[in-house]
Amino acid sequence: MPALYIMIPAALLIVAIAVYIFFWAVDSGQYDDLDSPAHSILFDDQDPQHTAAVEEAKGTHVLAAKETGDKAPPHA
Repeated sequence: MPALYIMIPAALLIVAIAVYIFFWAVDSGQYDDLDSPAHSILFDDQDPQHTAAVEEAKGTHVLAAKETGDKAPPHA
C-alpha cells in the first residue's frame, strides 16, 4: 500500500509531462503536414554531385560520346 503513495503521483507527473509535450508539438507545427513525408519516399532524389547527373544536365555526355564514337547509354 505505501508504494501507491509514490506510484500514483509519479504516474500523474508522467502523464502531465506527456500532455505538455503533445500540446507543445501541436503548437509548434509538428502535425501541420502529414501527407508530404509519406509521399516523398515515392520520388527519387537526384544527387547534384553525381557525375552522370552533372554531365546529363550540361549535355556533355552526348558530345563526349560522339567524339569517341561510342553510343550514348539509353535512357529509361
